[in-house]
Amino acid sequence: MSKKLDNLAVSAFCESMGMMARAGIQTDEAIALLGESHGNDHDGELGRALISMKEKVEAGETLSKAMRETGVFPDYAVNMIEAGESSGRLEDILFRLSRYYADQKTISDKLRGAVTYPAAMLVLIIAVLAVMLAMVLPAFTDVYNNLTGSLAASTYSYVHWAYALCWIALIVMIVIAAGLLIGYRMWNGSGRASVEKILWKIPLCASILENMGMFRFTSALSTFLASGEMQDIAVIESKRMTECAPVEKKLDRCIRQMEEGHSFAKAAYDEQLFEPVYGRMLLAGERSGNMENVLERLTSLLEENCGHMVDRLVGIVDPLLSGILMLTVGLSLLSVMLPLIGMMNSIG
Repeated sequence: MSKKLDNLAVSAFCESMGMMARAGIQTDEAIALLGESHGNDHDGELGRALISMKEKVEAGETLSKAMRETGVFPDYAVNMIEAGESSGRLEDILFRLSRYYADQKTISDKLRGAVTYPAAMLVLIIAVLAVMLAMVLPAFTDVYNNLTGSLAASTYSYVHWAYALCWIALIVMIVIAAGLLIGYRMWNGSGRASVEKILWKIPLCASILENMGMFRFTSALSTFLASGEMQDIAVIESKRMTECAPVEKKLDRCIRQMEEGHSFAKAAYDEQLFEPVYGRMLLAGERSGNMENVLERLTSLLEENCGHMVDRLVGIVDPLLSGILMLTVGLSLLSVMLPLIGMMNSIG
């Protein structure tokens, strides 16, 4: 089974094809030029796909059909290009898809960074605590044992509190790190729904997931409408892109209203699909016949909002983990330094 191209590769492909379509270059020639630009990279997924697509398009197949048969392009991109071919708006659709997948790449990188930094901090905390337990605390213990004869029987026995504190913190950090690793694997596997249920119980994480779902929906809806698709069908097809159950439930209610004769903008406003100010923007855009532009603006605003919330999450987690590290190490060092201070006072 062929591996799907990542968002950046799909974005670059669509943008390149869009620019060549704008320049009046035929589809088969455009694919051939893209293949030449890859040089000897024929072992990569995109390189092999371009070779296969060139042969199929030269044989008379459409671009969308050739893309689908390679198996490396996302179904959404293929379906949108097929709609663009049918409506005669292929060039516009290619550029919209390029922006869509570029935005998806930006959001994915933001989320990856939000997970990577706390994970790195956890590894650092675990390493510091391990060093404290393996080297620093035993060194102090040996010194005090040599000075007092028996640490447990001496007035310095509370050094053991330092060991207990470090062990408790280490175990907690290991459990958190293991939970993150398991959650990451489940998210990329078959357990994504279970992870989402947990994340939805955390207010900020729930807001991020909902905004991401709305971002994917508005971006897809804008592209579908640009392809000439009917509004009701565009909403139904775009709902599949949300990957967010609460957003899908709201959209189901909107679809039911549309089946009763209401427009999408009116249904979205009534069901509070967007924030009130965004809902009024959509209503105004529909009445003025400028709905596609309003949806593009909403998509941009949702992307920015999602990025801000991810930055806010990192801003909360960063000082929290740093505080845990400093507090644990500081209290541990204070516990082993107090006896030394007591000795110095006795000598003085």
